[in-house]
Amino acid sequence: MRRLIFLVLILVLSVTGFSQQYYLFIGTYTEGPASQGSKGIYVYKFDAATGNATPVSTVMTDNPSYLAVAPGGKYLYAANETGGPKPGSVSAFSFDKTTGALTLINQQQSGGNGPCYVSVDAHDKWVVVANYGGGSFSALPIGADGSLGAATQTIQHTGIGADKSRQDKPHVHSVIFSPDGQYLTVADLGLDNLSIFKFDYTAAQNPLIPAATPTVTIQPASGPRHTAFDPGKPYAYLLNEMAGAVDVFHYSHGNFTWLQRISSHPDGYTGVIGSADIHIGLGGKYLYASNRGDANSIAIFAIAPSTGKLTVKGFEPTQGKAPRNFLIDPTGHWLLAANQGSGNVVIFRIDPQTGLLKATGQQLQIPTPVCLKMTPAN
Repeated sequence: MRRLIFLVLILVLSVTGFSQQYYLFIGTYTEGPASQGSKGIYVYKFDAATGNATPVSTVMTDNPSYLAVAPGGKYLYAANETGGPKPGSVSAFSFDKTTGALTLINQQQSGGNGPCYVSVDAHDKWVVVANYGGGSFSALPIGADGSLGAATQTIQHTGIGADKSRQDKPHVHSVIFSPDGQYLTVADLGLDNLSIFKFDYTAAQNPLIPAATPTVTIQPASGPRHTAFDPGKPYAYLLNEMAGAVDVFHYSHGNFTWLQRISSHPDGYTGVIGSADIHIGLGGKYLYASNRGDANSIAIFAIAPSTGKLTVKGFEPTQGKAPRNFLIDPTGHWLLAANQGSGNVVIFRIDPQTGLLKATGQQLQIPTPVCLKMTPAN
């Protein structure tokens, strides 16, 4: 009996250790003086038991400023943020979990300039890309081999916002599926609104149709950027780049009802604002939002379980400049912040009791890191 218990214990420990190994993908800018010779997409092995990350491989592609990993981790899609003489595009890569190597499958135009966000649906049938410069977004079908077909649907936004210096035209900044995969939320920084679409992954040509309530209006000059859905409760959160604030909504079947607005900066903050990314921690107890500008911080909020509303827990410096994107690992133990301006990815430990962050001293030196994604290594 003791031998059997011992063997079971060894098996459990082995499986647990194996399951805590992940691949970390890092998208960067490859053009401009700040790129410092970036190699494109960087692949690391991440050990969630220790928080250590080790380099594995790289693949060159133009300005892969946002990434999406397909279900199962066999394919990765990158928004190639270019425009003008070099039209914006989306690249499809196959990923070998044995070697950690990415291999380009093909590339398709994104339907507009400056694509900055890409999502893949849960059924691995469609990629949707947001064109910030072009003020549009497109749906591209996925082939059986992970390749991308040409866009079958492109939706163009029109209009202007309240701040003519930043909102002289539409700027679609993100395209994010609801947890059930039935709706797509489109944040337009230029128009101060969210567009809501019903999504049909079985469609042959046009998978997106306007929802019953197709538009959610945000306060003028807010600059909506990214949304985060609570996976287990009926709440959604919108981070506004220009306002430096989070809007809280009750969410149900494509309908958003506003509940709260709260600043992502400390009381009395007077510096430059440039909020960027937002995520909910494992278990849904805490929400995190990154601030660029002069703040260079992660705002930490507690989520009230009965109302979804937020209260400030604290602010953690990201030990770098311009934290454009960050990631909470699948175990919920670590937060990785990508500091675009200082060329470093900083690894923090998350306190499970308070939600607060503590720097581990571990950093990855990578030119202009702007997107982080993970997939299990097994």
